[in-house]
Amino acid sequence: MSRIGRQPIVVPPAVKVKIEGARVTVTGPKGELSRQFHPDIGIRLDDGELLVSRPSDRPEHRSLHGLTRSLLANMVTGVTEGFSKVLELRGVGYRAQMQGEKLVLQVGYSQPVEMKPLPGITLTVEGTSRVMVQGLSRELWARWQPIFVLCARPTPTRARASVIRARRSAASQARRARLFSISHEGQEDSASSPSESPSAGAPEGRGHPREATFVRLSQP
Repeated sequence: MSRIGRQPIVVPPAVKVKIEGARVTVTGPKGELSRQFHPDIGIRLDDGELLVSRPSDRPEHRSLHGLTRSLLANMVTGVTEGFSKVLELRGVGYRAQMQGEKLVLQVGYSQPVEMKPLPGITLTVEGTSRVMVQGLSRELWARWQPIFVLCARPTPTRARASVIRARRSAASQARRARLFSISHEGQEDSASSPSESPSAGAPEGRGHPREATFVRLSQP
């Protein structure tokens, strides 16, 4: 993490950074973010760049060095561009809609699931199956996303049933094609040699595709 910590953070002209001890406040076009950092890590603003330093090479200081730099970079990105991600619902009858500030999900439960976003998170529903999550803080944005995925995940039994049905249908189609080709060959053989009976006790001039199929399938 020390390699990440050494990299400077370029502050855009529209962003203002205020450092008060271990607390850093970043203000930009999209809003303001403030965070308290570890007091052992030094943070300074020099010529439009944020620089992070550590007092020693101890493992905890090396870890805090890279962590502090990553958090500061996310704060600068959040107030300038923000973070967004589109979550898609996939399931039979699954849909999403906004009712005021709440997100209402129909995801296969007996009752609709109502979700209220965390402060600083904005939700937008596109169509009926796409939800866009936007926010300034990447930490809040990443904290809310697993809750949505947990509530809207498809049922394992339904997913397994669809896979099994697909496999069975493919296997049945292959088996039918094989049986048809074998029975067709048996009928051609019986038509080419009408004097020979395909099986014992069978009437003359009539073949038994089922018996011929059984004999062909039993051969290796």
